[in-house]
Amino acid sequence: MKPIPQALALADTLAAQLSDPHTAWDMAPPGGRAWPQSLAGGAAGIALLHIERAHCGRGDWGTVHTWLASAAHGDLTAAANASLYMGAPALAFAMNAAAGDTGRYQRAMTKLNDATITVTRRRLAHAHARIDRGEAPAMKEFDVIRGLAGLGAYHLKRHPDHPVTADVLAYLIRLTEPRPQEHGLHGLPAWWTSVAPNGEASPDYPAGHGNFGMAHGIGSVLALLSLSLLQGPAVPHARDAVERICVWMDRWRQHDATGPWWPGFITLDQARRHQIDPALRPRPSWCYGIAGTARAQQLAGMALGDQDRQQTAEHAMLTTLQAPEQLDMLTETGLCHGTAGLLQAAWRMATDATTPALAAELPRLTDRLTQQITHLKQRDPELLDGTAGSALALHTLGTNAAPESGWDTFLLLA
Repeated sequence: MKPIPQALALADTLAAQLSDPHTAWDMAPPGGRAWPQSLAGGAAGIALLHIERAHCGRGDWGTVHTWLASAAHGDLTAAANASLYMGAPALAFAMNAAAGDTGRYQRAMTKLNDATITVTRRRLAHAHARIDRGEAPAMKEFDVIRGLAGLGAYHLKRHPDHPVTADVLAYLIRLTEPRPQEHGLHGLPAWWTSVAPNGEASPDYPAGHGNFGMAHGIGSVLALLSLSLLQGPAVPHARDAVERICVWMDRWRQHDATGPWWPGFITLDQARRHQIDPALRPRPSWCYGIAGTARAQQLAGMALGDQDRQQTAEHAMLTTLQAPEQLDMLTETGLCHGTAGLLQAAWRMATDATTPALAAELPRLTDRLTQQITHLKQRDPELLDGTAGSALALHTLGTNAAPESGWDTFLLLA
């Protein structure tokens, strides 16, 4: 696939609009998430846009430093709520992306990395204690946004050979191991939660649910373990864990007139009836839809040497990209819920695909995102749902090159 110049031009324009932290927030709607230390909605996330551009020679390191300084303003949290998307680990991820193989930010990186290791070890201790008690996990224990899959993504990128990286992977493997049947989990996976999809206890979900998504479900664990198998380190039983997750996801894979798809989550009633309403097919977003689940399945297929699995995942993405009614479900532009997330995931899948069919669909999807952004009346500047994330996806298609900063690691796409 060739670079798309108009995508790069729009990315340049959007980045210019976000060059100054003092004015960028003027774009944000009231009640936004402009927390400096948030990767999703704050300066730490927007810094990633400028970091990627600076690495490619299309931006300057002065702008990067300004945004990182804005993200580091005030006290950074390393408390219980710290995660890849919030607090010291979020800023560590951004600074590590900026540092690359250079000596930049090493003093700050050392402190942030130490804090992130401390956070991770504390979270690991709580997670193992929960498993020892035989209790069901909360999504925030293991997911990418708030949990250990996200912290593991940071460690795998920062220092794959560090003991803490192996420890996170070992926990995620343990997460997939069957718990005793006396705890009522017969036929349900060990990661089945006792809460609603919003992470809270709810009378609407008295028996909890099983979550497939990349944002809050087992999809992120599948992606991270698969990446570890592909890139190292080799952790005992990682392959077994990937296979266990795949067996469960295979059981619930659906087919309709468009093609294969996976539900975002299932309830106990659905599990008992072994029936999913076709109307529950999620929009093809990164968080719960094809953009996330198909990429996780492709990575698993590559890691296992399972070409049938890889081709099924690629077929699921291809048929989605060719279905206008599926694309019309993405009314937002961002990485999490919108077209940018689908575009970045599809590009990653196309670069690893067994056929060129996926790549052939990307110019049309790029045009779609361009049109959506052009017609927006108000643009939120943030990374996860706003302009910064859209600009990064457009930059990828505009250069047709893997991100030099590795920014999409925070989505576990690579």
